[in-house]
Amino acid sequence: MNDHTPDMQDRPLLQEPRLWQNEQWTAQVIKNDDDDGWAVAMYREGESEPALVGPWTMGRDKKNPKPLDGSAFITLVKTASEFVRRSEQQLHATLHQSVVVNGPGGRVTVLLDIVPDEDSPYATLSAQDDADTLLAQVKVEAGFKLNRQTAQAWVDADFAKSGAARR
Repeated sequence: MNDHTPDMQDRPLLQEPRLWQNEQWTAQVIKNDDDDGWAVAMYREGESEPALVGPWTMGRDKKNPKPLDGSAFITLVKTASEFVRRSEQQLHATLHQSVVVNGPGGRVTVLLDIVPDEDSPYATLSAQDDADTLLAQVKVEAGFKLNRQTAQAWVDADFAKSGAARR
């Protein structure tokens, strides 16, 4: 399916002036708490918090919001979907980092995989050679800063990490 061909799940199930809904998204026009205007909140199915909130246009009477319509809903769904996709990509990039450095036998890829546990977050620092063979793996603090210098220092120290065992 391309971006311009709606399928059955894209068709609105609910169409009211201030509330439109399909199987994946709900658009709800709400009062903007910051001023006298209106905003639209986009909720993804199953989520209690909006994925995106943005300004909404006033109607002709300058008091009430402009009603939602089909083209506005389609645009809002595309915008919210893209926002969520970018947020997920950014989170993934934050939680899964890698740096390539030089090791004694060639290039070494050092990876940091953060586990954002609410009670006790931690990270796994690991090293692989060009054949993806695991050279070392240690548990580190979730706030460990992976960069070229820290990765090279770890490789140069033969993967030594105080208090952590080499695997």
